[in-house]
Amino acid sequence: MSVHKEIKRITTHILQEMKQRGEKISMLTAYDYSMATILDDAGLDVLLVGDSASNVMAGHETTLPITLDQMIYHASSVIRAVKRAFVVVDLPFGSYQGNSKEALNSAIRIMKESGAHGVKLEGGEEIIESVHRIITAGIPVMGHLGLTPQSIYKFGTYTVRAKEEEEANKLKTDALALQNAGCFGIVLEKIPAALGKEVSESIQIPTIGIGAGPDCDGQVLVVNDMIGLTKGFKPRFLRQYINLYDEILSAAQSYIRDVKANDFPNDKEQY
Repeated sequence: MSVHKEIKRITTHILQEMKQRGEKISMLTAYDYSMATILDDAGLDVLLVGDSASNVMAGHETTLPITLDQMIYHASSVIRAVKRAFVVVDLPFGSYQGNSKEALNSAIRIMKESGAHGVKLEGGEEIIESVHRIITAGIPVMGHLGLTPQSIYKFGTYTVRAKEEEEANKLKTDALALQNAGCFGIVLEKIPAALGKEVSESIQIPTIGIGAGPDCDGQVLVVNDMIGLTKGFKPRFLRQYINLYDEILSAAQSYIRDVKANDFPNDKEQY
C-alpha cells in the first residue's frame, strides 16, 4: 500500500471553508521559481505574485512601473514550482482601471499565459464593473482595500488608511460591494485593527490582513521583508523571521576571501 499522500490543491472553496471553521489562512508573496518551491513545500495556503515585484525584484520606488508582461513572467515562474498553494496574481497598474474590457483582457492573459489560479485588483466600487466582467468569464477575483499602493500618488503617503469615519464607512461599503460582485476574498492593508475585525465579521468571504490586526481570516507579508532580504524596511506590521541580508552578505564576503587567497577551489573541488 502506498503511503504517499496525495497533495490536495487549495481552491477558493477550501479558503471559504477555512474561514467558516475559523482556520487562519497563510499567504506570502512569491516572484520566482526557487522561492515558490520553498514556500509551497512549507505549506503556504496562498501565494501572491504581487506587483510588489516592482519594488523588491526590480528596484522601483513604487509598484506603478511593472508591466502586464512582467507580471506574467513572474507568475509563470511561480506556477512551475507550485503543487499545493492557490496562486493569485496582481493585475498591474494601468491594466484594468477605467476600462472593464481591458481589465478582462488583462486577466485572461494572466490566466492563459501563466496558468495562475486567480487575480487581484485594488479598489472598491470604482472597479466593480471590471470585477463583474472578470468573474463572469470564470476567473476568481480577490479584492484589495485600505492602503492600495497603486494609488500612492493620490494618497501621497504610505500611512495607515481609514482612520477617519468617512473613509472607514467607504471601506465597509466597498467590502460588501466586492463580496456581492463575487470576489472570493479581500486583502485589507494598513487599516486600524478594530476596522479589520469589523469588516472580517461583517462579510462571508475571507479577509487577508497586512497591518490590519489579528482578526482578519488570514495574513500576508512580502516574503523578501519577512526573511530579511530587504534592508531597512521595518514597518510596524512586519515580523522578520530571519535576516538573510546579513547571512548572504557574510557568505559572499567569505567567498571573496577564499577566491583572493586562492583557497577556492581546493583539491577536492577540481577535476
